[in-house]
Amino acid sequence: MAKNQFRMLRSALSGVEAVAAETHHSFGRHTHEQFGIGLMSAGAQSSLSGRGMVEAEAGDIITVNPNEVHDGAPIGEGRSWRILYFDPAIVTGLSQEIGEGEAGRSEIPHPVIRNAAIAARFETLFGAVTDGAAADGPLCEELLLQLVADVMRERGSAEERPLVPASIRAARNLIDDDPLAAVSLADLSKESGLSRFQVLRGFAKATGLTPHAYLVQARIHIARRLIAQGMPLAEAAFASGFADQSHMTRVFVRKYGLSPRLYAGAFL
Repeated sequence: MAKNQFRMLRSALSGVEAVAAETHHSFGRHTHEQFGIGLMSAGAQSSLSGRGMVEAEAGDIITVNPNEVHDGAPIGEGRSWRILYFDPAIVTGLSQEIGEGEAGRSEIPHPVIRNAAIAARFETLFGAVTDGAAADGPLCEELLLQLVADVMRERGSAEERPLVPASIRAARNLIDDDPLAAVSLADLSKESGLSRFQVLRGFAKATGLTPHAYLVQARIHIARRLIAQGMPLAEAAFASGFADQSHMTRVFVRKYGLSPRLYAGAFL
């Protein structure tokens, strides 16, 4: 598999993004603001997840939770997958509905699910969502509800993600409150009550990212939202704290595999 191709497809559902990928690219650690539910269609990959290292092969459902640090590398020459990214409100709302009065799960419990019935349901939903003018709204709605119920109810021995210590939460919140600010290790040290070394080590252990990598990730999330809203790329780069459009583009491609221009094209 020699291709390295990412396609951002038009989605018939508001708050849902559709991506098809065929690549040998290895992704560094990054996060998404959305829930992701996808299907490996060829090849295999290994990846870090909120539950440790996992492997997925053709036919497996792959998932990611909002702000869950993950990466991905091919096993062999390459792999391909299709994935839908959902605004968090969509999945949390459906999860509460699925719970029928009980508190719904706030996270998808398994990063990899081997279940042919769920895979078939995903295939049908992906096709319906990306079918353009022919998309059937009620069908998409039914399939989405069923798919979320499937992945939230899937049983197994998934481990819960460890809690982030209060000191590191304080440091993380300082970045989250204003990702455009120039936050130093000294600032994070003061906010957390830890030494600079302690906050650097503790932050990476608890979140999977160093403070600087976390800050860059927060800024690329801002850029992604602005681009989706139609802001010109150069303006989006400036508004999200990058030195210029080229810098934003390098980070965007490295984390998501596709360029900001290709991403923007799906919203025209």
